[in-house]
Amino acid sequence: MRLKLLTLALALTVLPLSGHSEDLLDAYREARANDPVLSQADASRLSTGEGVTQARALLLPQLNAGLTFSQASGNNSLAGTAGGSGHSRSRDVSATLNQSVLDLSKWASLKTARSQSDAENELYQAALQALYVRVTQAYFGVLTAQDSLTYAKANEDAYKQSYEQADQRFKVGLSAVTDVYQAKSYYELAKAQTIAAQNTLNDSREALTQITGKPTGELKKLREDLPMDAPSPDDPNTWVQEALKNNPNVLSQQYTVEAAEHSISAARAGHLPTINATVTRGETTSWLENGSYNRPGNGRLGTTAGLTLSVPIFAGGATQSRVRQSIYQRDAAQDSLEAQRRQVARDTLNFYRSVGAGILQVQAAKASVDSGQKALEATRAGFDVGTQTMLNVLNSIQTLTQAESSYSQARHTFILNKLQLKQSSGTIDLKDLESVNALLQ
Repeated sequence: MRLKLLTLALALTVLPLSGHSEDLLDAYREARANDPVLSQADASRLSTGEGVTQARALLLPQLNAGLTFSQASGNNSLAGTAGGSGHSRSRDVSATLNQSVLDLSKWASLKTARSQSDAENELYQAALQALYVRVTQAYFGVLTAQDSLTYAKANEDAYKQSYEQADQRFKVGLSAVTDVYQAKSYYELAKAQTIAAQNTLNDSREALTQITGKPTGELKKLREDLPMDAPSPDDPNTWVQEALKNNPNVLSQQYTVEAAEHSISAARAGHLPTINATVTRGETTSWLENGSYNRPGNGRLGTTAGLTLSVPIFAGGATQSRVRQSIYQRDAAQDSLEAQRRQVARDTLNFYRSVGAGILQVQAAKASVDSGQKALEATRAGFDVGTQTMLNVLNSIQTLTQAESSYSQARHTFILNKLQLKQSSGTIDLKDLESVNALLQ
């Protein structure tokens, strides 16, 4: 009877809950709409993209209008011509059109801005792909914590029954007081473990809420018959090559290196001459305070057009310093790219191996659960006939619940490692999440 109660408590973890339960896609939809990390990446992408518009604008015509009003008092040539003294006033109205004809630094800056925008776009893709994994990780974190709490409660109930049985047997003289102390010690420890498991579950729910922005309800669980498929293709080098080619973090670093190269060109262009075209259309009007004087040609519109050639000769060493600074920044970007490539290669190999090892771990954990159940049955039967001690029974209960917990965690970790392998290779998408969601019930 005691064994049946323990088995029933453990079996509750694989039974579907009544009523509507959220699944992984529900959590993802909420996260896609509410996750601040993804929103931040999107805002950063849009902000950096504006740099392209600003850099391009420097190569387009610039139109400015101006109005100047001035007044001169006392004796002046204008007033003297009128035979007296007083205030003279002047108004200049003009419109100026500027067009850059030759400025290689501006063209290089435009290329820099485009590469920086491409880098941010890839970072946004990386954040989007990371969201698939973060949601799944938080979702399975709740499921694992739920299972751990269920096993902890089952453990506590089993130890409580053993403690009560030991105490009853001691009172009727069938066992020593040592059995009572041992059973009580395990029972009290189990109660503390249940409290800790409940706290872990609460925190796991908050972790999912942090991503989705809404309280976490009842979640669907993994079905028992999981497909134990090895990575396809079954070649780690192929996965690494795919990752180095498609991983958005690697691509972002590549664009960052490109941007740094263009920045060097822009800095070096500071040594080169520039040509700028200017067209100005305006009029100048002058008059005396009493309005009695108007010089000939006053108030007529005039147009001025020309080209300006600027040749930099010496800027105190600032231009050459900017060139050296840009080269150092390019070198740093190249080092970051190499570090990113190595990290991605390592992560890809690790997840590839973890998926293969996860198949064996799930199988071993399941076998451990089966053996633990049989061992507990045999130990309890031996205790009833006097061939096993209370300590052996307590250890068997502990072994079984630990095996159940390991089995639950191994199943969740296996699915998560498959997603992380796809993420590392840069090929994860919504279809992968849908495939995982199809394994829930």
